Amino acid sequence: MDKHLLRYKGSKKIMAFVGVLTLAQAAAVIFQALFLAKAITQLFHGTVLQAVLPSFFIFLIAYSLRHFIQWGKERLAYQFAEKTAASFQEQLIRKIFELGPRTVGKHGSGNLITLSLEGVSQFKTYLQLFIPRFISIGIIPLSLFLAIFTVDRMSGIILAIVFPILIAFLILLGFAAQKQIDAQLDTYRLLSRHFVDSLRGLVTLKYLGRSKSHQKSIEIVSNKYRIATNRTLRVAFLSTFSLDFFTSLSVAVIAVELGLRLIHGQIGLEAALVILILAPEYFQPVRDLGNDYHATMDGKEAGEQIHRLLAEKTIVQTQTENVPRWTNNSEMQFSQIHKRSEEGRDILRKIDLHVKGFQKIGIVGASGAGKSTLIDIISGFTQPTAGSISIDGVDVSHLTLKSWYDQVTYIPQHPYIFSGTIAENISFYEPNAKRTEIEHVCKMTGLEQLIARFPNGLAEKIGQGGRTLSGGEEQRVALARSLLQKRPVLIFDEPTAHLDIETEHELKEMMLPILNDKLVFFATHRLHWMKDMDMIFVIDNGQIVETGTHEQLAENATVYKRLIHAHQRGMKQ
Repeated sequence: MDKHLLRYKGSKKIMAFVGVLTLAQAAAVIFQALFLAKAITQLFHGTVLQAVLPSFFIFLIAYSLRHFIQWGKERLAYQFAEKTAASFQEQLIRKIFELGPRTVGKHGSGNLITLSLEGVSQFKTYLQLFIPRFISIGIIPLSLFLAIFTVDRMSGIILAIVFPILIAFLILLGFAAQKQIDAQLDTYRLLSRHFVDSLRGLVTLKYLGRSKSHQKSIEIVSNKYRIATNRTLRVAFLSTFSLDFFTSLSVAVIAVELGLRLIHGQIGLEAALVILILAPEYFQPVRDLGNDYHATMDGKEAGEQIHRLLAEKTIVQTQTENVPRWTNNSEMQFSQIHKRSEEGRDILRKIDLHVKGFQKIGIVGASGAGKSTLIDIISGFTQPTAGSISIDGVDVSHLTLKSWYDQVTYIPQHPYIFSGTIAENISFYEPNAKRTEIEHVCKMTGLEQLIARFPNGLAEKIGQGGRTLSGGEEQRVALARSLLQKRPVLIFDEPTAHLDIETEHELKEMMLPILNDKLVFFATHRLHWMKDMDMIFVIDNGQIVETGTHEQLAENATVYKRLIHAHQRGMKQ
């Protein structure tokens, strides 16, 4: 049972309703058995048909009521599961946005996409099936046991002995299947991540001529999932067969025992028939739960993953500080900023920097030097371990503040293109923007000519299920999106690392004019951008080791010169 089940909104109420319906269903099953046995006994003793019809009629009413109640239970469980799953999907997506891109990268975008879509669907199936099955196994066998024990104590004792053994067997089957289910889930997550990453990198693979060779890796991952699935199905089929076999064997033991006592006149025909009809019903909830066990385990595991993700600490904290709106007269001061990884490794050490007004700040360094971590702290995606930050005299320990988020636009290497029109993508964060404003930012970012070629103009569908865009076009959409927000701080994290030189040069010519009158942080390996920066921070081994303009650093700075030489060697290769 899911340990969170009773904490879901409305779960106690729905379980109470299902419990009442299950009690009514158990009563219907008992009446069904009593009057069916009575009708058969009457016919056996030669009673006229007209006298037997009332018993058959009551049997049919009980039979119909039983299945109608079952439909009602499943309908209630379905509505609860649908509502709860939709709520968790919304919470999960909101949490993913709150956690930020670095945390998402740690979990894997493919894994989170699968969890948000397939995982939530499996979780819904788990709730839909488990609640009525779990309540039935707690109510129906007990009710039928009391009815059978009232009719015949010996049969009741036999059922009381067999039932715990069957439950123990079901638990053992669950332990045996758990390992296979875990292996299948691991390979499924691997397959989903691989699939998403392959889709996202398909253009790059085709450009490099590696799309066909990538087919082999897809085949290997798919084959692993096929093998894991077959192993799980094998265990599922064997456990279902074993469960059915032992329940049938238990019913057979009851039938033989009743037959022998019936021959010796120790029990009446009607009582024996009642017990024989109720015995399979007594074991049916266990069989139903066992048959649905494998169908619900994926959903239970998905629910656990969702709960773990929702329980992760969100970087946004409720604080009283309100960072002032950034203007051309604003100042930002980092003092002794330190960042340590979860493993205790120092990523940033003694970071001191001062930024004033609207200017373009370049952040460069070798891979692993700490550029991305510094960008994350400035963006508010992570918090420093030690140190202080001051903006216009307001001292804060970190920038994970809503008042700062409302001023910042973050543009990563691969901006996300949502499924929708190009106008909807540009106005995603400003859904009430006027068409004239969208057209204006399109003109500023060079999207005007691209849109003019689309048959539907701004209404052209892009993203999933729509027209695909090149890397440069995606960056233009991201820039247009940021300009429409009219935020004073722009943060770029390797925005052109995946672009070819020609596309990057064209994008650069368009970008530079629109970066004026903003505070811009630009982290990149492409050092030709640094010629247009007002200030450059050079990071090496987690520290800012050199500061200045491109001309100053190219002439006097050791680390920056080394980066230039490495960049030039890379360009020649």
